[in-house]
Amino acid sequence: MIFVYNLLFPLAFVFFIPGMIIKLIRRPGHKSSYLERFAIYRRDKYRQLQDFRGAIWVHSVSVGETVVALNMIRQWQQREPGCKFVISTTTTTGQELAQRRAPEGCIVIFCPIDFFWFVRKSVKLIQPHLLVVLETEIWPNLLDQVKRHGGYAVLVNGRMSDKSSRGYRRFSMFFAPIFKMFDAICVQTDSDRQRYLAVAPDAKCRLTGNMKFDQQLPAQLPSLDLSLYFGRQYGKVIMAASTHPGEEELIATVFQELKLEYHDIKLILVPRHAERGGEVGRVLNQLGITFVQRSKSAASDEPVDCLLADTTGEMLALIKVADLVIMGKSFAGHHEGHNIIEPAMLGKPIITGALMKNFRFVLNTFTAANAVITVGSDTELKDKLHRLLKEPALLQRYGRAAEQVIQQHRGATEKNIEAITSICRAES
Repeated sequence: MIFVYNLLFPLAFVFFIPGMIIKLIRRPGHKSSYLERFAIYRRDKYRQLQDFRGAIWVHSVSVGETVVALNMIRQWQQREPGCKFVISTTTTTGQELAQRRAPEGCIVIFCPIDFFWFVRKSVKLIQPHLLVVLETEIWPNLLDQVKRHGGYAVLVNGRMSDKSSRGYRRFSMFFAPIFKMFDAICVQTDSDRQRYLAVAPDAKCRLTGNMKFDQQLPAQLPSLDLSLYFGRQYGKVIMAASTHPGEEELIATVFQELKLEYHDIKLILVPRHAERGGEVGRVLNQLGITFVQRSKSAASDEPVDCLLADTTGEMLALIKVADLVIMGKSFAGHHEGHNIIEPAMLGKPIITGALMKNFRFVLNTFTAANAVITVGSDTELKDKLHRLLKEPALLQRYGRAAEQVIQQHRGATEKNIEAITSICRAES
C-alpha cells in the first residue's frame, strides 16, 4: 500500500502546491524556516538535529494541538529529566507558538511534507527513538520510515469523527495496514476506539482520555485593555471565538438586535483564520457596526462596538476579558464545533450549537454537568444571549460549572505518557 501511495502522491502533490503557497502567503506565523517542509535545514539547525539523534519526535498540526503537545513534553521532562524532544508542526501559526513556548531540551521544526524523499531525509537525520503523533495527523511515509529505522510510533489523544470513520472504512484496505503500524493508538473516548477498530480490528487501541482537559494557563496571562477600543464605560463583552463564514454575519446581526435593549454591550469577533480579517470587516461594514481591526490598529480614536481580533496567539487573553463566549463552527450550517475547554478553564459561560461532531464527548461531558448553553437552531441564539445578559447570576453559575468540569477530568496526559513508556519498556 505504501508503494501505491508513493506512486500517486506526486500527482496529488501537484494540486496541493497552489493551496499550500496561498496559505503560506496569507496566514501569519513563523515562516523563515518553512523550507524544512522540504527537508531543507539551515546548517546550524542540521547540527542541532544531529545532536538530538534518538530523541522523541512529537508531531502536532496547528495551535490547538501544539498547546497539548507542549504540555505533554513538559510533563514528560518532569518525569524523565534529560529526555530530548523534537516537536514538529504543519502550520505557520503552530510553528510560531512552538518556537515561542518550547522548553529547554526541545527543538522545533516544520514537519516534512509526506513525500518519500523529504521524509526519509528527515528521519535519517533525527533517527527518532519514538514518534508521537497528535490526534489525526496520520502520514503513511512518516510512519513507515520511523518504523523502518527502528523507532516506535504512537498516536495520542486520537479521535475519529463519524464522517472520517465512513471514509476510512470505505478505504479500509489502505488505512487498516497504516493503523496497525502504530504500536499504540491512545484515544479520547470509547466511541473513538470503536471507530478505529471498525477500520482496523487488529489495531492496538487504548482508552486514555482527552489531554486537552490538562491544558495549563500561562503563568502570566496578559490582560488586554479593552478601553482602548470600547472607551472607559462599557457593559458586558460578548466574544465569538473561532468563527467561520456565515457565523460572523449571524452573530453580528444578533448583537445589533440585543444592543437595542442592552445599549452598552460590546462584541469581540475572532475568526478562526486570521487571514479572513478583511472579509469579516466587510460584513461588519455592511451591517453598519463600528469596529477596529486589531491587526491594523492597537487602539481606536473613538469608542467602537466591536473589536475584530484577526490576530493569532491571543485567544486566551481575549477570553480572559470577555464575559461570555460563543464558540464558532457550530452555527450557520457548521456542525463540527471547536474545543470549548479553553473558555471553561477561565471560568467563562459558553454558548455553542447543539451539534459538535468533532467534539461530541467534550460537549456531552459539559452538557451532563449543565455547564454549557446549547443552541438548537440559529434562531434561538438571540433568546439564549438575552437570558444570560438579563440574569448576571446565571452567567456566574455557568462559568463556575464549566471550570469544575475541567478540574474533574484532568489526568489524561499522565495516562498517555504512562501508556507510551510502558509500550517502549515492553518492546525493549
